[in-house]
Amino acid sequence: MNLVSIRIITEDVARLVDFYERATGVRADWATEDFAELRTASGTLAIGSTRTVSLFAPGSARPADNRTVIIEFLVDDVDGVHQNLASFVEDFVNEPTTMPWGNRSLLCRDPDGNLVNFFTPVTPAAIEKFAR
Repeated sequence: MNLVSIRIITEDVARLVDFYERATGVRADWATEDFAELRTASGTLAIGSTRTVSLFAPGSARPADNRTVIIEFLVDDVDGVHQNLASFVEDFVNEPTTMPWGNRSLLCRDPDGNLVNFFTPVTPAAIEKFAR
């Protein structure tokens, strides 16, 4: 089994896609005005409109209601990412901080309030873990 993607449901697909394109430098592939995907080497971030929820089960997902999941991106230079994000991110949860497990992390919220972590491994053990 492989994890293929994480999907965010939103009222404003274009706004959220713009945020993630700017934050990651990855261009989205649009299937329809209600669905886009940002593909990276290790996974896909899918962004879908609330209009798509009824195709699965009406009322099963609500936009801007997540307080449990953190979307994480491995980056080469978290401090450089912080400088880039500072021009358009409104809600930083923390500045770049080296965590006890060896990653230097930057936590912010996307326009819908979802937590997003950009991190760079900085200790030998963390670097080895992500070098695979």
